Amino acid sequence: MLRLPARRAIPRTASFKISFKPYVELFQRANEPLLLIRELGQLGQLVLELDSSELPDIEDMEAEHAYFCWTFRLVSEYGEADILEVFEFVEGDCDLEIADLGIYLSPDDFVDDDAAGLFGPEEEAATAPTVKIKSLKRTAGGETVVSQSIRVELDKVDRLVNMVGELVITQAMLREQGGQLLVEQYPNLVQGIEELSRHIRDLQESVMAIRAQPVKSVFSRMPRLVRELTASLGKKARLVMTGEETEVDKTVTERIGDPLMHMIRNSVDHGLELPEARLKAGKQEEGIIHLSAFHRGGRILIEIEDDGAGINGEIVLKKAIEKGLVSPEANLSDEEINNLIFMPGFSTAENVTNVSGRGVGMDVVRKNIQGLGGRISISSTPGQGSKFTMSLPLTLAVMDGMVVDIGHEKYVLPLGNIIQTLRPRQKDINSLPDGRGIMMFRGEYIFLVPLYDIFDVSDALHDPCEGLVVVVEGDGGVLMGFIVDDLVNQQQVVIKSLESNYQLVKGISGATILGNGRVSLIVDIATVQDMSTQHYSESCGRGGNNVQATDIPVSQAQTSVEVH
Repeated sequence: MLRLPARRAIPRTASFKISFKPYVELFQRANEPLLLIRELGQLGQLVLELDSSELPDIEDMEAEHAYFCWTFRLVSEYGEADILEVFEFVEGDCDLEIADLGIYLSPDDFVDDDAAGLFGPEEEAATAPTVKIKSLKRTAGGETVVSQSIRVELDKVDRLVNMVGELVITQAMLREQGGQLLVEQYPNLVQGIEELSRHIRDLQESVMAIRAQPVKSVFSRMPRLVRELTASLGKKARLVMTGEETEVDKTVTERIGDPLMHMIRNSVDHGLELPEARLKAGKQEEGIIHLSAFHRGGRILIEIEDDGAGINGEIVLKKAIEKGLVSPEANLSDEEINNLIFMPGFSTAENVTNVSGRGVGMDVVRKNIQGLGGRISISSTPGQGSKFTMSLPLTLAVMDGMVVDIGHEKYVLPLGNIIQTLRPRQKDINSLPDGRGIMMFRGEYIFLVPLYDIFDVSDALHDPCEGLVVVVEGDGGVLMGFIVDDLVNQQQVVIKSLESNYQLVKGISGATILGNGRVSLIVDIATVQDMSTQHYSESCGRGGNNVQATDIPVSQAQTSVEVH
């Protein structure tokens, strides 16, 4: 046992038993249990027991895995809320139980040589401790409110979400069938279907709120990472965070931790200059990294911006040519050169260190972000800094969508991206020399995106004046006009992974089951935006993806709904 000294004299105190079991990935999140133990020791008199029973043989050990767990016995004048605050940084990365033993002691009681005897079996049995889990919330006026909460395994919540998803699909089928009934003949049935739709929507929103959590749980790991990196690299940097309370699906927060760490590491190592170089460039010797999160268009955007040297396009291109990643004759734009840093095996570091130079990191970042249905973009100004923007869906389960007709196919557009739907006049339509169409919208020209070409639907309407134009907002607030035949309806759709059930299709983020049992593809606005910026004859005029929803077996959509 290890006894740590108290921070101050304690008049009369309460006693607690704390069980702390880190998950094996704890160290990979830039957390250190010893720092937590020291901070816990500052709350009062602390006795701890180390459990090393899960420590494997040395040949089976992983250097980055956490194997130890601890049981603490704390006598403190502080309460449970203060103890929880110590473990705030590792929330979600450990099993934590706090038991209030209800024993009130004075300092004279605790200085006995056998300190552990204060918490012996007799005393603990007599007090019958109850595990309480509480969280702190601060109001706008600065008052602290303690709210009761419980911990539930994520698998149980996932099963609940899947069940709600199946209810949404079944409700869509009932609503479509109910639409064929005459209200005069079956008024109660039609009304019941409408009420069912409202209840299922409320249920879905409540369930998704359970899964939502602030990105603070991920952001809180980054200050320590920045401190450790700057100390090892001899740099000075300050991390500024905004939007920590922005909420997103728990699955998303769990999977953005590693990409975010790679990007912060990249900003400190490659972005920020040494203090001497910054002073010569007329900057403060302390660099600033701004980490922010905010909602836009039904998605969450996470930005990492630094005031460093920016991306040197000449060096990046030279390294890429040396490593054989691009041809020496390649004529690349500035954006394409910047995106070379996401290629596997690419690195501009001269020497391999524990921070960089191994050629892994940014390619993993892009792969992980794309696996979440998101995308990452770069903007950089030499000498002024760089900004990386991750665009991610708020949830990976259910979304509000607009079902549209494109020829004989039905596609789903995310409702949060839709600005307006209209049938343009011929005088509002013009063409560029490369064949791309543009349309006047609210006093500005926007590009027209022929989805029938991108997805190779041969029997769709080509003239936007005969069909409809759905104005959507893409990344960076860019407006585009998607040409469709007609609108079908607006409804909630259950997102099914296309990659795991079929194959990855460019321009498609997933699939869903409509009320008639057919598979419909969900359009990835950001990817289509990229495809539309390429040359018309290459991105749109030569065959498209040639993949339609009718190519996908309904049995692969992972739903229990029977299709007739």
